[in-house]
Amino acid sequence: MPAGSSCYFEWVQNLQQHPWPLAQVNEELETKLTAAYRAVRALVKERGVSWRTAAYAIALGRVAEAERLRGN
Repeated sequence: MPAGSSCYFEWVQNLQQHPWPLAQVNEELETKLTAAYRAVRALVKERGVSWRTAAYAIALGRVAEAERLRGN
């Protein structure tokens, strides 16, 4: 389990003040990782770029969208 994802799920549990069973953490992590993989794979096929470039493009798009939503 990647450290960043584990920390995210710990943060969510703390916000909810309710610990999750390990099975739920694993299920949530699998869902997020599968969605991320599919998004990158789709961009690789759509644009014919490398996996790294596709992942980077998605990340930059997310940052740009966050900045847009903040009015920047």
